[in-house]
Amino acid sequence: MNLLRAASTISLLTLASRITGFASQMLQASLFGAGAWMDAFTVAFRIPNLLRRLFGEGAFSQAFVPILAATRARDGDAVTRALIDAVATVLSWALLVICALGVIAAPVAVWLMASGLARFDGAVVMTRWMFPYIGFMSLVALSAGILNTWKRFAVPAATPVLLNLTVIASLWWLAPRFEHWGITPIYAMAVGVMLGGALQLAVQIPALRRIGCTPRIGFTASSMRAAWAHPGVHRVLRQMAPALLGVSVAQLSLLINTHIASHVGVGAVSWLFYADRLMEFPTALLGVALGVVLIPQLSAAQAFDDKQAYSGHLDWGLRLICLLALPCAVALLVFPNALVAVLFHRGAFSATDVEQTVAPLMGYGVGLMGLVAVKVLAPGFYARQDIRTPVKIAVIVLVLTQLMNLLFVPYLGHAGLALSISVGALLNATLLFVGLRRAGAYTPLPGWGAFGLRVGLATALLGAYLSWAAHARDWTGLADAQRVGWMAAYLGGAMLLYFGSLRATGLKLGQFARRG
Repeated sequence: MNLLRAASTISLLTLASRITGFASQMLQASLFGAGAWMDAFTVAFRIPNLLRRLFGEGAFSQAFVPILAATRARDGDAVTRALIDAVATVLSWALLVICALGVIAAPVAVWLMASGLARFDGAVVMTRWMFPYIGFMSLVALSAGILNTWKRFAVPAATPVLLNLTVIASLWWLAPRFEHWGITPIYAMAVGVMLGGALQLAVQIPALRRIGCTPRIGFTASSMRAAWAHPGVHRVLRQMAPALLGVSVAQLSLLINTHIASHVGVGAVSWLFYADRLMEFPTALLGVALGVVLIPQLSAAQAFDDKQAYSGHLDWGLRLICLLALPCAVALLVFPNALVAVLFHRGAFSATDVEQTVAPLMGYGVGLMGLVAVKVLAPGFYARQDIRTPVKIAVIVLVLTQLMNLLFVPYLGHAGLALSISVGALLNATLLFVGLRRAGAYTPLPGWGAFGLRVGLATALLGAYLSWAAHARDWTGLADAQRVGWMAAYLGGAMLLYFGSLRATGLKLGQFARRG
């Protein structure tokens, strides 16, 4: 398997997801701006999303995928399918309980997340409507782990598009009808989220059937007892315990930051949300894609004790991060006003909202390299089934991030929250890197010096060009079509300049076509 091609496939499908996501967020910004109702929806959506990252694609995936890949490499497909059935049964029972409790305890969850909301009751209603989303998405994470282990990356990478399309449809079709019926229009987005989760799960089933891995979920007491007795389930749970703590640390940081933002003032939660969406564009295209491709490869190399392949996969991932994430970080730092204005400045989203979103976006730009690098470095530990080390590092980073909030927020407001996350991510990545080096799991391959000089020179040229472009136009004063046209022209020129500079200095992208 060509790892670059696999990562590129995931990135392209993720790009489609992000483009439809931006279309959705542009509609949201136009209709609801960054006011109290948008703050309420953002908090309501983050609550099931937070738990999804805890129990679904976070702790569960980190524990399940390495065990699944190692089991398949050592014991074959039949034993692996038995493991899938047992894990799916236990997970489904757990999700039923969690979703029921979440609907009942929604007021407590909203208060813990953001007690300062102006539309607290509205956030509670939307939380109850969207809470079952965690069930759908956790099962999607299970399906994605299976498909990725079988090297079927396309369907899991493409399915997020469905969420964005259902939210867009709800905004275009359902929101006006809600307003006509006397229902707050933003509630239509909660309906769209639920439908999107159901559709994402539905499209996994044919893909699982094609590889003969559709989970057989038992809903009787005897089937639950049989699943619980499977030794693989207990291996996953043992791995999940420290992973759950590690992901909980990251989500606790998000919870604290959201709570702080809800007290900064109306709109602060929304401004952070819009900046976060822009920051997640490169992290998803690069970090998530590389992480998805690398975990099964690293787990298989670990199962066969192939240290050279293990280290080589990590080196490949880190070089791609430097090649692609560094110019993105520079763009967020020197070209943020244009990005925010083009995407969001229309309708209810004012010029003031643009300015207030630019500040945290630049804060995220400071730490983008760290945010993406963690997606590659952490799997280096997960594949070794060492989750405790990343957890210890995450705890240290959480404490330091909140100490930085005490320093930054009084002076920078909501932008200080983004800056704290960024500096914490850089520290996290550094400690993970040092840990892998000390453990002997990663040894850099020759050629990093020349590679770094080429990337550094090309990035400097790109930064200078985008800095000029940022001041060449009044981005908030232009009409929509003009903004889009000019940004496409400037970003197209930036790409040509960057990759042309790399080629002129002798760097060939073909060298990244690693096979695994």
